[in-house]
Amino acid sequence: EEQLVESGGGLVQPGGSLRLSCVASGFTFYIEEIAWIRQTTPGSALEWVSEINVDDSTWYSDRVKGRFTTSRDNAANTAYLQMNNLKPEDTARYFCKIRGFQGQGTQVTVAS
Repeated sequence: EEQLVESGGGLVQPGGSLRLSCVASGFTFYIEEIAWIRQTTPGSALEWVSEINVDDSTWYSDRVKGRFTTSRDNAANTAYLQMNNLKPEDTARYFCKIRGFQGQGTQVTVAS
């Protein structure tokens, strides 16, 4: 059974950093593209934040480019999202996504 579990969220001041993790099970992880998406409030539109492909190439939305970095550890079936210079507008619930699957998410709140 496929499962994704995100962690690493929390409350951080503007300018701070957080590192999110996504542990996958039930997938052939090394052949999967992994996306990070976020949702400001329940029911609001999902925003695509980043992607990492099987060849480790990456894509970032313009809103996070230069501040966020995504990576993967295939041996650990884990993807990461390093978030630096966080802004209040980054406040959201963050999810990792593999094909049609996503986890429960982890809440990131940026406030002073």
